[in-house]
Amino acid sequence: MPIQITMPALSPTMTEGKISKWLKAVGDTIKAGDVIAEIETDKATMEVESADEGVFGQIVVPEGTDGVQVGAVIGYILAEGEKPGDVAVAKSVAIKPSAALPTAPAEVGKTAGAASQVAPSSAARGSRLFATPLARRLAGEAGIDLAGIVGSGPHGRIVQADVEAAKASPRPRAAGPTQTPTTAAAVPAASLTKDRVQSLAGGIGYDLQAHTSMRKAIARRLTEAKQTIPHFYLTVDIELDALLDIRTKLNARADGNYKLSVNDFVIRAAAVALKRLPEANASWSDDGVLLWKSVDIAVAVAIEGGLITPIVKGADLKGIAAISNEMKDLGARAKAGKLKLEEFQGGTFSISNLGMFGIREFSAVINPPHGAILAVGAGEERVVVKNGAPAVATVMTCTLSVDHRVIDGAVGANFLRIFKGLMEDPLGMLV
Repeated sequence: MPIQITMPALSPTMTEGKISKWLKAVGDTIKAGDVIAEIETDKATMEVESADEGVFGQIVVPEGTDGVQVGAVIGYILAEGEKPGDVAVAKSVAIKPSAALPTAPAEVGKTAGAASQVAPSSAARGSRLFATPLARRLAGEAGIDLAGIVGSGPHGRIVQADVEAAKASPRPRAAGPTQTPTTAAAVPAASLTKDRVQSLAGGIGYDLQAHTSMRKAIARRLTEAKQTIPHFYLTVDIELDALLDIRTKLNARADGNYKLSVNDFVIRAAAVALKRLPEANASWSDDGVLLWKSVDIAVAVAIEGGLITPIVKGADLKGIAAISNEMKDLGARAKAGKLKLEEFQGGTFSISNLGMFGIREFSAVINPPHGAILAVGAGEERVVVKNGAPAVATVMTCTLSVDHRVIDGAVGANFLRIFKGLMEDPLGMLV
């Protein structure tokens, strides 16, 4: 019997994903452990290995398909002696219905007409209108015309999810008083493709960039963070001249084994500070504050379409050179989409460094379930007062965003005091 290939759950929070690319073609021999596809999840694009072996018999979900539910059949593998004709075509694939495109703004002064294209009616489709009883009831309660909905269920049947999607979309309503828009312009269907919507208002156009699974996850998590976590912020200025001098000397004697960056020192100093102040290495839970025994630093890395936070685990136990080499490897693989799940999920503390972009100072949003995140700005020459006289020093501004449910002001201030001391006297973090 043909073996089903189903959409895997590649993270605990994954409910749906996108088939980014099939790496095997129909007819290819597949062995257990072969990478067969790339799946875009809410966190990253990951490779999927086959647990079975045989001949790739059928692709049910083509690459590029988004919103495929976990557990849905996406393909088939033929066992020994089976033929492609033995595959029973999947009756339906659980794919989340796409939200309707936004209606293009109307051009003032044109004749009235439809502002967007909708699904053809059941009559136009030349078939009966198939819908589940629940979908019919929900549509009736919401005043939605089922004829304007394309079903995602078996044989095109309209299901509950289709009606729910229609509620949030500008679609035709059930029979009622007809209102003719006075300013809506007829917009060619060709101008309302999935990835491009053309506005006719004043000749202004815009491109619609469809949300990726990662962008949706970022939006969801950061909205949740700002709505549920009581943030407060602590800022400190750090003089870097001593650190930059030691960095130059260490790199000169590295003999190609490492190349230290200021961010490597930031990671190391934060890890040592958390080790010395365990109450800052904490997270909130409904049952109590979680005091982590391991210091695992998640570092934000910008990638195409968003960001990801690879983790330097046990950073307090690693030397500056080891942290530097590990971070370079994690960063490179993060940008290539090659990180393993355990390499970017978890962590106990976050660092976000925008100094390389010339940002002087900023406040970062806490990455749940972490209790704090350190925002690092650019090092720049500033005038400071030393021994009662003006002097020039290289100064970097860092801001700690803190979850007040977990970390009080005094604890956050104490963390920054220790961190600042280590950065300004870096020999203390090298032993």
